[in-house]
Amino acid sequence: MHRSIFNDDHEAFRDLVRNFLAKNVVPHFAEWEAAGKPARDFFREAAALGLIGIQVPEVYGGDGVSSYKFNAILIEEAARADVGLGTLRVHMDLVLPYLLNYCTEEQKRRWLPGYCSGDIVTAIAMTEPGTGSDLAGIRTTAHRDGDHYVLNGAKTFITGGFNADRILVVARTSPAAPDDRRHGLSILVVDTSTPGFEVGRILQKVGLKAQDTCELSFTDVRVPVNDLLGEEGEAFSYLSHNLPQERLTISVAAWSSAARAVDLAREYTAHRDVFGRPVASFQNTKFVLAECAVDVAAGQAFLDQAIESHDRGELTAADAAGLKLWMTEMQGRVVDKCLQLHGGYGYMTEYPIARLYADARVTRIYGGTSEVMKSIVAKSMGL
Repeated sequence: MHRSIFNDDHEAFRDLVRNFLAKNVVPHFAEWEAAGKPARDFFREAAALGLIGIQVPEVYGGDGVSSYKFNAILIEEAARADVGLGTLRVHMDLVLPYLLNYCTEEQKRRWLPGYCSGDIVTAIAMTEPGTGSDLAGIRTTAHRDGDHYVLNGAKTFITGGFNADRILVVARTSPAAPDDRRHGLSILVVDTSTPGFEVGRILQKVGLKAQDTCELSFTDVRVPVNDLLGEEGEAFSYLSHNLPQERLTISVAAWSSAARAVDLAREYTAHRDVFGRPVASFQNTKFVLAECAVDVAAGQAFLDQAIESHDRGELTAADAAGLKLWMTEMQGRVVDKCLQLHGGYGYMTEYPIARLYADARVTRIYGGTSEVMKSIVAKSMGL
């Protein structure tokens, strides 16, 4: 179906992104997967074309464009090119809203120019061993010592943690209230060159092989009070405010993955012969591809409405949860069906459908599990 949310400027940006990925990412992606992380220079190369600072105000070196649609195009084109840009997505889609909304003017002038140039790569550290989606259960602590906080604790599953220069760390700066476990959490913007900060192993994952997902530890890390993001004790409300964009980002990636899977399966079955006929000529193949195509079309309508709503500032937490729930579940079933149509070759990693399959499984887990999304939607229904 025709997409009406993009104009000529968006399509020109799409061409720019497509050419950039073909030249700067696709030829090196296998190396990134082997290393477990993207090359550090990639961020500066992307920044040089203006891909990173799109939503940063011009006074700090960005383009000053508020719309999320350019971010969505970058995600869609990465899927089309059969590459993953998870670390960049965290930098652009997850971290930046915190910096724009909660930084002081002094902090913006200190961090955003480097952010836009690719000289400062960012990540965000919420999840801890044993906490999962229970953000109120965070045990990393930071106590005040003069003009510094002293940070101690550990984080896990941190995307971009290996390459990051600054990491937004959620820590407990005061005890939880008896009737409110969310009370007392703060966000500290940690310089990764600070003594006591350590990057542990890059975790070996089922998929997302080119994405540096790390364990982090903090041992008496001294963080200047001037690097507190926003108000002390208000982190939970900040996290809640920014989760809709995170879940929208996951949904864009899920839809893009499903759309790419259909294209791959359609192309493969058209050229693969079985019993003297193309696989695409069998009724079963036609019906499966039709089911998948309709799922993708329905997802496109749902997603585009959500993107427009987000640009208007109207995407609610419940809306984003419902979107992520439907989109990631749809991704899982579509990619699975499309791999099945590849037969045994679909299980071979040389075929892009295998990477899509491996990468798809985690989208129903990170950013809040499908079960958590159902709880959010149910609560919004008064249940």
